[in-house]
Amino acid sequence: MDMEKKYQETLDYLYGFVDYSLTRNFRNAAEKFDLNRMRELLSLLGNPHQKYPIVHVAGTKGKGSTSAMIASVLQAGGYRTGLYSSPHLIDFTERIQIDQLPISPAELCDLVDIIKPVVSRIEGMTTFEITTALAFIHFARMGVDYAVIEVGLGGRLDATNVVDPLISVITSISYDHTQVLGDTLTQIASEKGGIIKPGKTVVIAPQSSEARLELERIASLRKSPKIQVGKDFLYASLAHSLFNQTILVWPEAEQDLVDHFIETGGRTDWEPARLVIPLLGFHQVENAATAYASIQTLREAGLKIGEEEIKTGFSNVHWPARFEVVMHDPLIIVDSAHNRDSALKLRLTIDDYLAGLPVILLFGASEDKDIDGMFTELLPRVREVVATESTHPRACKATELIELAHAHGVKTTAVLPLEAALERAIQLADGEAAVIAAGSVFIAAGIKEFLQRKENQAQDIQNPDPGKS
Repeated sequence: MDMEKKYQETLDYLYGFVDYSLTRNFRNAAEKFDLNRMRELLSLLGNPHQKYPIVHVAGTKGKGSTSAMIASVLQAGGYRTGLYSSPHLIDFTERIQIDQLPISPAELCDLVDIIKPVVSRIEGMTTFEITTALAFIHFARMGVDYAVIEVGLGGRLDATNVVDPLISVITSISYDHTQVLGDTLTQIASEKGGIIKPGKTVVIAPQSSEARLELERIASLRKSPKIQVGKDFLYASLAHSLFNQTILVWPEAEQDLVDHFIETGGRTDWEPARLVIPLLGFHQVENAATAYASIQTLREAGLKIGEEEIKTGFSNVHWPARFEVVMHDPLIIVDSAHNRDSALKLRLTIDDYLAGLPVILLFGASEDKDIDGMFTELLPRVREVVATESTHPRACKATELIELAHAHGVKTTAVLPLEAALERAIQLADGEAAVIAAGSVFIAAGIKEFLQRKENQAQDIQNPDPGKS
């Protein structure tokens, strides 16, 4: 059997289980999450997740970017580093990476063949649970030195929460998946804070007071030391462009040195950590500060890594579809914003990086998202909207998006499929506006795939393969 066919059969097998990310009755699934299945599965597999140290990362927004930064720094320090994240952007193998390289289709197929007989012994397994186990096995087989594990949903009952991490990290908490996690920030923070382990340090990103108080309560209850970004570690944006941004990060104990650094205009023999990251937007400054605080916490726990290696790790991080400039002429930016808080962060980033530049918004979203909330944040900054749909089963109809957008007084047209919608947005931009695609990771992925195909076709025309007739 050829590998392409084998790989597709493997994906069909994985997606043949319950996958709450693909079902429309997800809102009724809260009672279905259970760690007992996961513990049983891993026990039968020899508990691979116990064979390497882990950094466990939860949060509503920023957990993927923060995880990627931590993993990139560990890699730069010479450590073989696993990264488990979800969902994938273009290909399923992206979910399981070592040193920023996805697992190969052949390796994934081999692991699934190994795990099948064990899975068949346990009722009610889900796609995410099986995929998480596959990541744990892969990291163990490949002998990683560290693994960075991103929570899929929530934290307390997430399949990844069987780990006993070196540290836990909780990024920005906002409203999302309220039908499962709760409809207040306290309830959501309680679920996210479920990854805090007794006696283990938790690094907490800047939070609203409601979420922060709940996380502090859980940490105190479990006697878990807490490092709070914005209090124990401070940060500032120094410069930014459409290519990268430079930030400063320092521990609170060095504030007097920072004050002197500022007073002298930087004319001192000392400066705070200066990090250059390719990820754009002030929210990425917060994520980078959280990742830096996490690395410093790991250093205190015995991690051997120098400041220059840390800087290299931040500069080499790759995390696509987060205010990513995929084309400069015309200017096309893709972003994975898919709730109100991330839409607000996107609008602030637009104001910061594209001041005075008109925006054509190419928008598609899942039906269970707070679309009106996203429009409230984004549309005051948008000249026109092109509504579209991904092929995802939970995609909201473009005609429904038109009605919601019209309620905000913005001209909107529906265009299908996604490729045609992008072409229409480019036409509307007419060389003097930016095209920004947002609302769903599936929209961002679709745009990137389409542009990559066009680039490949253009290269084939310019450099034809002499072996093809």
